[in-house]
Amino acid sequence: MIIMASDHRGYPLKEELKTFFNQENIITIDVGTYSKEPVDYPDFAKLGVEKVLEDKNNVGIFICGWGNGMAMAANRNPKIRAALCVNTKMAEFARRDNDANVLCISGRLRKRKAISIVKIFLTTSFDGGRHARRIKKISGVSK
Repeated sequence: MIIMASDHRGYPLKEELKTFFNQENIITIDVGTYSKEPVDYPDFAKLGVEKVLEDKNNVGIFICGWGNGMAMAANRNPKIRAALCVNTKMAEFARRDNDANVLCISGRLRKRKAISIVKIFLTTSFDGGRHARRIKKISGVSK
């Protein structure tokens, strides 16, 4: 399942992405925000993280003004690997090398670019191998 979260700066792009997903018959869960009224991104990152962690197959798409705030807030949880991606290569390797389970993007991206980043993020698989050892270290499982 795709879990979507945004603050007020990310709200317009989140709505555009939801329209894209609806056209593709892809189901999403939107944990807010639901308007352009000012809100605090950590509150919505927390809601998104909680939903992502409900199922190991869930991934998040979190959007705020520049994407950094959502990434920082989401990464406070040791089971989350949130990646701020500004292009498709970053999205590809966030999944391939880092097994990212949350994509963070800027609400300032154009819809077309955001969709291309999201598509790559959602269709790229984790390579495993040597990267799996590193992911365990990130999560604090192995020192």
